[in-house]
Amino acid sequence: MIPSLPRPWWLRAMTTLYVAAFLLFLFLPLAVVAVFAFNDAPYPAPPWRGFTLDWFLGSAATGRIGLFQDHALLGSIGTSCLVAAWVTVLSVLVGTCNAFLIERRQFPGKQSLSLLMLAPLVIPGVILGISILAFASRVADFAADLFSWDLDFLRPGLPLVVLGQFSYVATIATLTISARLRRFDRTLEEAALNLGATRAAVFGHILLPYLRPALLGSAAISLLMSFADFNTTLMLVGADAPLTVMMYGRMREGATPVLNAVSLFLMLASALLALTLVRGGSRRTRGA
Repeated sequence: MIPSLPRPWWLRAMTTLYVAAFLLFLFLPLAVVAVFAFNDAPYPAPPWRGFTLDWFLGSAATGRIGLFQDHALLGSIGTSCLVAAWVTVLSVLVGTCNAFLIERRQFPGKQSLSLLMLAPLVIPGVILGISILAFASRVADFAADLFSWDLDFLRPGLPLVVLGQFSYVATIATLTISARLRRFDRTLEEAALNLGATRAAVFGHILLPYLRPALLGSAAISLLMSFADFNTTLMLVGADAPLTVMMYGRMREGATPVLNAVSLFLMLASALLALTLVRGGSRRTRGA
């Protein structure tokens, strides 16, 4: 159908209903979680018992421990932030190197390498976590038996969690940066080199500004995916549990609206990050 032609009323109505149903399906669960973070009841679900801030601030009168008083939960948020920061930095750095290797170099087995790079994306997170744990533990045992080396970073703990998440997040960063680099007009680079610019200057003044949107986008995706990962993290975690594992343990013990409060906090933080990236992109577009 040609978009400029008028559509029949039933088609317009069906389109409106479809969009409304999709948005309802997408946002209704989030709205319910956000609303019941303020429910004056010891459970995170209907019915509504009144408004309260106890699940954020706590209350000595009712014995409720709010989010900002729950040191274990706040510690898990800090652990998730630490892991996400490492995963983001490593993924963007390695993803940038991979993008230049794939897009700028020709070597035997390049096509096979590009296909193998996608393998972590199709392997279930639980299988990926178990495989990394088994391999790392075997290497650590081998080093301990043969050389008497104590490789603690290969035992369950945060270093192994970072490694496990990095194994698939780096692939997403590579694809994002490669797509941007593929559209780069290489004549600009060649013209700068012909005018006497060094390769470092070309990278810093031409390539890097061009790749900045992809770098920021891949960093944001890496941060959010690392923060939200559960399956791989559960297989590799040690004593310091990230937020997703901590919330899973709390749900098994019996959920309270504190988990709703945490979810609302994460939704607001994600929305703030998205708005920051969108506004930054709009400013760069106007500046250009």
